[in-house]
Amino acid sequence: MPGTLMADVCVVGAGPVGGTLACRLAAAGVETVLIDRAPLPPMAHPAFDGRAYAIAAGSRVLLQDAGLWDCLPDPPHPILDIRVTDGRVGRPASRLHLHFDHREAGGEAEPFGWMVEARGLRRALNAHFQTLPHLRVFAPAEVTVERADDFATATVHGGPSIQCRLVVAAEGRQSPLREAAGIPVTRFEYDQTGMVFAIAHDLPHNSLALEHFLPSGPFAVLPMAPSQDAETGGAPHVSAVVWTERTRMAETILALDDRRLAREIRRRLGDYLGEVRPVGRRWSYPLSAMLAHRYTDTRLALAGDAAHGIHPIAGQGLNLGFRDAIALAGLVVAAKANGEDIGSADPLMRYQRARRPDNMAMLTMTDGLDRLFSTNNPVVRLARDLGIAGVDRAGPMKRMFMRRAMGA
Repeated sequence: MPGTLMADVCVVGAGPVGGTLACRLAAAGVETVLIDRAPLPPMAHPAFDGRAYAIAAGSRVLLQDAGLWDCLPDPPHPILDIRVTDGRVGRPASRLHLHFDHREAGGEAEPFGWMVEARGLRRALNAHFQTLPHLRVFAPAEVTVERADDFATATVHGGPSIQCRLVVAAEGRQSPLREAAGIPVTRFEYDQTGMVFAIAHDLPHNSLALEHFLPSGPFAVLPMAPSQDAETGGAPHVSAVVWTERTRMAETILALDDRRLAREIRRRLGDYLGEVRPVGRRWSYPLSAMLAHRYTDTRLALAGDAAHGIHPIAGQGLNLGFRDAIALAGLVVAAKANGEDIGSADPLMRYQRARRPDNMAMLTMTDGLDRLFSTNNPVVRLARDLGIAGVDRAGPMKRMFMRRAMGA
């Protein structure tokens, strides 16, 4: 309805990062408005589609504080071990490998993370939006944002104007709000495509995540919970596949029938899961990396893919966005409690100092890993195999990598 609403924060973009951030703020009593140009997907009875998120242990805290963890319709499945191997298609993996056991990471021996189906998180978000008295949601809705020194105004087309102290851009890599603010970005293009789908298999995965490096890119298999509808009669053993290939080869692979696709999976995966069967839909994404030169502007903060994007080689893309949300929510809640203007320059600069170095370091690491492992040079292969084995035997360094994988 037309009119004017008063709010503390307006979040534009209701995806996993923007939606979770809005829930976290509203749960803390921050008056929040969430706007998305697309309709919220109808998720009452969604079909199994094969997409899943690896939620790091550090990110789970955000979902708990936002009230979403207990709203997930299906129990998340823990990742207890991570195995890193190197090899070639159709050949056994190198005997020099790296194995992470969650019990060796220190602390309370919690899992490295949990696998959550994308449809489950979407259902939790949609349901939780309706329970938060400090949250208003407009979707589908187009919005025009005007920012001034004292406040910002987000006008919903055909609806109200929202006057707020801070606007958060969480609308993805092509963020219109980032573009309107004139914030430049640096991009890295990869001649690779990421393929995402799920497989049912005969043998249990034992909560092990596999990252197998191949000359064309990493091939990851992540343990999911049993599914009642992945295939007829249910599937007791299910895993998510995140497969990076050269773009031309990826196009060929995506066109294979299920039988031939299963054979190509076995050529890379080996026999440890037994027979495999692709289930659900197949998804593909051109791979690139991106980093915004700054994360803030007048009354504006960037979060998630609007601020950065990385190669999926370490499975940390969404978790970086969640860490943005953790830092931003913490600063907003603290600033409001202290009577500070939550959209003023000081808290925004604190947010940028907290997040941009971490995201830049992760981008540099993932870009370097992709360049190091996406080659068949025998000298480089030997050096990286020795490096993998060396890390596996170096206790302090190994624990550091494990804590990093947990998002700690």
